[in-house]
Amino acid sequence: MNTKLRFLFLTILLAVVSCKQTPKTAHATETENAHHWSYSGETSPEHWIEIEKNSDCDGKHQSPINIINKDADSVKIKGDLKIQYTPTTLLSEVENNGHSIQFDFEAGDSIKYKNETYYLKQIHFHEPAEHKINGVIYPIEMHLVHLSKSGSITVLGILGEEGEESQLFEFFESFLPIENGATKDIHQNIDLSSLFLEDKHYYSYGGSLTTPPCSEGVNWIVFKEPIILSVEEVLKLRNNMPINNYRNEQPLNERVVKLNY
Repeated sequence: MNTKLRFLFLTILLAVVSCKQTPKTAHATETENAHHWSYSGETSPEHWIEIEKNSDCDGKHQSPINIINKDADSVKIKGDLKIQYTPTTLLSEVENNGHSIQFDFEAGDSIKYKNETYYLKQIHFHEPAEHKINGVIYPIEMHLVHLSKSGSITVLGILGEEGEESQLFEFFESFLPIENGATKDIHQNIDLSSLFLEDKHYYSYGGSLTTPPCSEGVNWIVFKEPIILSVEEVLKLRNNMPINNYRNEQPLNERVVKLNY
């Protein structure tokens, strides 16, 4: 009889422990999933600071911004920015990271900004554009992310306007479609000098990354003149990315935007 009671007691105890553990495990899974930021719902940009506790997403120098041309401090170009792209920039791979289509580069091309060299690391896209000029929202924005040896970041923001077909975007999109989470090896040359960035006027200001952790201290260069690409090219990119993968406009907070010409 004692043996039967002991067995019954152990059975009940195991059942109680199991019931207590199951909700805890489920809660841990829910918490882990909730920490994944996105562009919609409860993990949209408005909630990034809640799910990215140690980020700068609630900082005072955030990006993107609405650039008002008449308020920009106009300065003559003094060699602050030198584009050093070549016709043989080597693309490493393309990936769909769930937030954008991103093209990664092998070591090579660079820019020089305020006497510091920044190396091109990757290009990705936002639709519609994140930065505005005089309140105008462009269909697409391309970010060219550069990193210096000291760890500083400079991003070139290029707005896109619908019109004629772009050979550059045809090349980019030749590697699409690509599924969410997938990566494709490329190892081909691309001619970024065809962007003719050295001939364009640009705005510059101090801001942040536009995705978590929203790190501040980023040099932003946003070109005033947009590039032209076709409606079909815009749509093809859009079909491979989350809908509306942009962050909302952030307060300027007394920062000075310069128009370099």
